[in-house]
Amino acid sequence: MSGSHAGDGPRVVVVGAGIAGLAAAHRLLGRGARVTVLEASDRVGGKLLPGEIAGARVDLGAESLLARRPEAVGLAREVGLADRLQPPATASAALWTRGALRPMPKGHVMGVPGTAAALAGVLSDEGLARIERDADLPRTEVGDDVAIGAYVAERLGREVVDRLVEPLLGGVYAGDAYRISMRAAVPQLFEAARTHTSLTEGVRAVQAKAAAAGQSGPVFMGIAGGVGTLPLAVAESVRARGAEILTGTPVTGLRREPEGGWRVVAGERVLRADAVVVAVPAPAAAALLRAEAPGAAAELAGVEYASMALITLAYRRAETDLPQGSGFLVPPVDGHTIKASTFASHKWGWIAGENPDLVVLRTSVGRHGETEILDRDDAGLVEVSRHDLKAATGLTAAPVATRVTRWQDGLPQYPVGHHARVGRVRAHLAGLAGLAVCGAAYDGVGVPACIASAYAAADQIHGDLRGVQQLTAHPVQSLHGGAGE
Repeated sequence: MSGSHAGDGPRVVVVGAGIAGLAAAHRLLGRGARVTVLEASDRVGGKLLPGEIAGARVDLGAESLLARRPEAVGLAREVGLADRLQPPATASAALWTRGALRPMPKGHVMGVPGTAAALAGVLSDEGLARIERDADLPRTEVGDDVAIGAYVAERLGREVVDRLVEPLLGGVYAGDAYRISMRAAVPQLFEAARTHTSLTEGVRAVQAKAAAAGQSGPVFMGIAGGVGTLPLAVAESVRARGAEILTGTPVTGLRREPEGGWRVVAGERVLRADAVVVAVPAPAAAALLRAEAPGAAAELAGVEYASMALITLAYRRAETDLPQGSGFLVPPVDGHTIKASTFASHKWGWIAGENPDLVVLRTSVGRHGETEILDRDDAGLVEVSRHDLKAATGLTAAPVATRVTRWQDGLPQYPVGHHARVGRVRAHLAGLAGLAVCGAAYDGVGVPACIASAYAAADQIHGDLRGVQQLTAHPVQSLHGGAGE
C-alpha cells in the first residue's frame, strides 16, 4: 500500500470518512497512532458537501456549526480555517404560519417557551392561555425518558408543539416531535423537567443557567466557502501528517485476530490493525459488528433514519425581492410541502460578497415516514419549492439555476429510549478492546456532537492501547498474500 505512516505507534483503521471518521483520525494522529481511513464512497465528508450553483459556491449539506459547543469551530481552527470562520450576517429567522411570515419568537428552548409573551399571532388565544396554566398543573414525571412532543403537549398544549417545537426539531432531525426523545434530543430540557414542577419555570432556569455561564457571541458559525470545506481541510491535514485515506473502498469484514488486534477486509485488501474505529451510519456499523458483537449489531440495526432533499435555487438579484432575515421554518400543521427555506445570500456574507448579481436560497423537504414527496423527480421538487416560496414571500421570478441534493437515510432518528439503546450498544462493545464507534447515530446529529463522539472514540482507543506492548507493524496484504498496493 502506498503512503507512509508517521512514527511507530499502534496502527488504527478508521472505517468511514465523514466528519466523525476524519475527526477521529485527526485525534488519533495526535496520540501517536498510524492511521488508515477507509471510505466506501468516492469522496470524503459524508453529510458535509460543498458544491456550486450558477458559479456560486454553496453548501449542499449542512451549512452551519453550533458555535456554543467548542468541537467544530475548534477543529476548523486546528486545520487552518480560522480566518474563514464567519457568523451569520443575519440571525433573524421567521415562521411561515397562519398565512404569514412571522418573526421567530425569542425566549425558548428548542421551541418550548418560558412565557406566553411574544407568541401572539403564532398561537391562538386559547394556545396562549394554555401556556399560562402550566404553573398551576401538578408535576409531570418524565421517568427515564419521554417524547418531547407528548410531554410539552401535556404541559403547554398541542399548539406549542405543532407550531413551535415541530418546525425546529424538524430542521434538526427531520423527525416527529411526538416520537423524539427529550432526553436524547434536548437533554437540558429533560433535566429541567426532572427538577422543576412547572415546564415554563424549567425553561427559564435553562436560560438563566446559560446566561450565568456567560454564553455570548454567535450561536452558529459558518465557513467562507461552505461548511463542506471543513472535512476537506481535515482530510488534507491528516494526510499531511502521514495518514492514508482510501475512498471507493468499502469494508466488508471485521474480525478479531487470535493473537490480538483486528482483521479488516476491504475488497481485495486485508488490513491488520491494533484497533478500529467504526464511524459509519448505524446500518453499516451493524453489518460490520455482527460477527464479533451481535448484540451491538442488533441494537444498531434497529436505528431508524429519515430521508430528505435540499433544493438550491439561484436567482438574478435584480429580479428578486426577498423579505429580510435568514429564512423561515414551516410548521407541518399548516399543510405546506417545504419544511424550511434558507435565504443563503442573506444569511452568509461570503455568498453575497462573492456573487453580487445572484441571490441563492434553498428549501428542504422530507420528514421521517414521508416518502411520497421524495418520490417526485428533481423538476417536481423544484416546482413545489417555487410554489411554496411564492406563497410565503411573493417570489415569482424564474431561477437561473436549480440543484436538488437528496440525502437518502440521511438523519438518524432519536425516539424515546434512544439513550438506553446507545448505552446497550456500548455495553456490548465494552469487552472488545481496541474497538470503538462514533458518528451521528449515538450522541447527537450536529457537527460538533459528531466530532465530540469521534474524540471520545479516539480517546477510548488510546486508553485501550496505552501501556500495552506495541506489536511489530503488521504488513498490509491482499487476499492473495502479496504486498498491498
